[in-house]
Amino acid sequence: MAVPPSRDRQSVLISGASIAGPTAAYWLRKAGFHPVLVERAPAPRPGGQAIDVRGVALDVLARMGLLEAAQARRTRFTGKELWRTESQSLTGGRLDSDDIELLRDDLSELLRGTLTADTETIYGDGIAGMDEDNDGLTVRFESGARRRFDLVIGADGIGSKVRALVFGEDRQFLHSLNFALAIYSAPNHIGIEDWQISCREGPENCLVYPVRGNRELRVAFGFPAGLDDEHRFDIDAQKALVASKARSLGWEVPRLLEAMSSAPDFYLGLAAQVKMPSWSKGRVALVGDAAYCPSPFTGQGTSLALVGPYVLAQELARSPFDHAEAFRRYEARMRPFVDKNQAIVVLSQDKSFTEEGGQERVLAALEDAKNAIELDVS
Repeated sequence: MAVPPSRDRQSVLISGASIAGPTAAYWLRKAGFHPVLVERAPAPRPGGQAIDVRGVALDVLARMGLLEAAQARRTRFTGKELWRTESQSLTGGRLDSDDIELLRDDLSELLRGTLTADTETIYGDGIAGMDEDNDGLTVRFESGARRRFDLVIGADGIGSKVRALVFGEDRQFLHSLNFALAIYSAPNHIGIEDWQISCREGPENCLVYPVRGNRELRVAFGFPAGLDDEHRFDIDAQKALVASKARSLGWEVPRLLEAMSSAPDFYLGLAAQVKMPSWSKGRVALVGDAAYCPSPFTGQGTSLALVGPYVLAQELARSPFDHAEAFRRYEARMRPFVDKNQAIVVLSQDKSFTEEGGQERVLAALEDAKNAIELDVS
């Protein structure tokens, strides 16, 4: 991606420092912009589930010089309890594919490692408000500070504060799949090695898999839930909700719930898709889950969070002084790709998914969707 000649470095504030945010910062810096990251958490967020990088998203990693490092950190699972296979894993798909499954925090660390020393990252703060004029935006931070930027990028996840401030209330964009996922780390007191184990009682389920050389576990609980059940920002209430939903599961679940109380990386999120008529307004644009979360049921959220910032930075580089036209082209290129990837959820939630051939239909749709965009433009 070439830097446009003879131009001032425009400043871009990027909210969110997990996957889409650092990716946007890298490519915008490479395109000649001056990116600044702001993250509400006081430090890089630990934990998270095993995530997938597929298709053209692997090309984005390769262009960032991260493909080999990501491959070295990939998970090594060979199956799950009751349904066993050595050809695919429950979370990562086919084992004979070039696609990569790795931990969210590992990928985030790799992405942050690409940022140059002059890429400012502000932890423990967030955007409280924005005032836009003809020349840029005055951003008001939660800390009370005020700063000027040319553009703002919301890369702050499914519960995006930027989206709420600029585009309006969450519920008009969130399409709930009536399911919640909680995930956290726990000691590997079960002693499993390189295997995923799942147990289910009705609609509630628990998935456990070892990480960090089998030394610890990532524990994921799933259960029916709606938009009112998330108890946003109240961690104690979230943990109480998980415990109440998981009590009937038996097996090792009581010990896993005990570990939840002291887990430093507990996270609960509603499984939902974000669908918006536009991902930009004025000098603000959204990328990743903030704009087009496909839901965990597609396994494509991370890939979209890598490809979207790349495409956005590419278009801004093509017309650096016309952000409106750059945002228009970004949306035109990404929309068909997003639509195909979001459509996977219909197959994965169909009752036939658990029947013979159900998984194969999802994998076939995934093979088509993961490459459904051209990264290079003329």
